Amino acid sequence: MSRSIIALLAFGLILATSPLRGQGLKERAKPAALSTIALPPELDRVLRDYERAWRKGDAGALAALFAEDGFVLQSGHPPIRGRAAIQAAYEGSSGGPLRLRALGFSTEDHLGYIIGAYGYGEAPGDIGKFTLALRRAPGKPWLIFSDMDNLNTSVKR
Repeated sequence: MSRSIIALLAFGLILATSPLRGQGLKERAKPAALSTIALPPELDRVLRDYERAWRKGDAGALAALFAEDGFVLQSGHPPIRGRAAIQAAYEGSSGGPLRLRALGFSTEDHLGYIIGAYGYGEAPGDIGKFTLALRRAPGKPWLIFSDMDNLNTSVKR
């Protein structure tokens, strides 16, 4: 047999058997829930202050956690920049038993981040996740420069 016929047969065999590899797969395995990690006190304060302000529906206190030129980046909404705009965006939209937990973090000098998940009330599990980019001036507390969050499930429109 010539090499081209052997190559053609091998290629045909690959095409004929490749659908078999996917048979029997029902759905993707659910990823394991990520564990909560402990944060250093100065970073944990950011999350606990956020929770307290959110629960009270205190838009001013929420905005005060942000850098003056900070951002809020919510799924399905345009970016919001600056404390005054952040406060206006949170007016009437915050309130309720928010729970924040950290999944990862890092800091160096005046920059840092927290990766986390959030839930509401007593319901088990997380309904969404977030990334907080942090910034601080020397000797000052950490402030949120960017808060980006989204839900774990897609919203049907």
